[in-house]
Amino acid sequence: MHRILVINPGSTSTKIAVYEDLKQVFESDIHHSAEELAKFSNVWEQEPFRRQLVIDELNKHNIPMQLDAVVGRGSLARAVPSGSYEVTEEMIRESRNAEHIHACDIGCALAHDIAQRVPPCRAFTTDPGSVDEMLPEAHISGLPDLPRIAIWHALNQKAIARHYASEHGTRYEDLNLIICHLGGGISIAAHDHGRAIDANNALDGEGPFAPERAGSLPAASLVRLCFSGKYTEQEILNRIAGKGGLKAHLGTNDMKEIERRINGGDEHARLIVDAMIYHTAKNLVAEAAVLYGKVDAILITGGMANSKYVVERLKRRISFLAPVSVYPGQEEMLAMAHNAIVELDSAKKSD
Repeated sequence: MHRILVINPGSTSTKIAVYEDLKQVFESDIHHSAEELAKFSNVWEQEPFRRQLVIDELNKHNIPMQLDAVVGRGSLARAVPSGSYEVTEEMIRESRNAEHIHACDIGCALAHDIAQRVPPCRAFTTDPGSVDEMLPEAHISGLPDLPRIAIWHALNQKAIARHYASEHGTRYEDLNLIICHLGGGISIAAHDHGRAIDANNALDGEGPFAPERAGSLPAASLVRLCFSGKYTEQEILNRIAGKGGLKAHLGTNDMKEIERRINGGDEHARLIVDAMIYHTAKNLVAEAAVLYGKVDAILITGGMANSKYVVERLKRRISFLAPVSVYPGQEEMLAMAHNAIVELDSAKKSD
């Protein structure tokens, strides 16, 4: 039996879980208040703080630090093939200096630091958001110095794809799928027989707008805004990722709160959410061209897939294309544990 600690750092929480093989024996969602995080100037300064909280949470619940592996959600340091990677000092250095910053960047360091405390425990990261399986032509934009890159929910999308395939008695590698993750950012990818050959940069500037992301914007207008003198570079970046989308329009990214407004007759809130659904559907259906129209299924996942308002209206616009299956929430924690077990078992076989 393998004992695995999984760590998934997010913008306002750190989710942890302990698995004995694929059986979850403990889970906790450690929330971080705005006041707590305000003490730190960047995500990397939070790493020792979050690490101690994880250790304290395990101790509080009498979870023994007897571990075979610790898995941290992957960073965005560089484009990599899909797979699992042992955490190294070089990986952590690259993550510290990554151009694209997200709370997940510290996942590899958290896993490495905790694993070192309980040797011979190993530290992994798996299917980070920078997984790149895109076709060469997918990287080309209209300006040579601005290539398209993929920053997407690779871990969850691939886990959901395998889940769907298992349910239907087939393999992920035998299917053409379009998968849409509805989270704080919205990522959409075309999966061609086990490879995501096209995906958007859901973090900072491509695709539909989302609860926290501005998505694709009118380019010339954005340039003028950048040089207007109204905002610093960091303020513009914050408006694109973190304070854009529903947050910018409605002052909140909480879909439950927004749905309460809509149900109470707030027509402006309804318009903004309907616009998000409209642009999501438009981007999703466009991925069918990447697959030459041969789409076995469309899979909808992520936290916002719990919203009947969003899912029902999205399905109305896309169900003509292929059967639609909905998997609310995400399977990132289980997927990380599963992938670590694969690595541990592989190492045993090679010994």
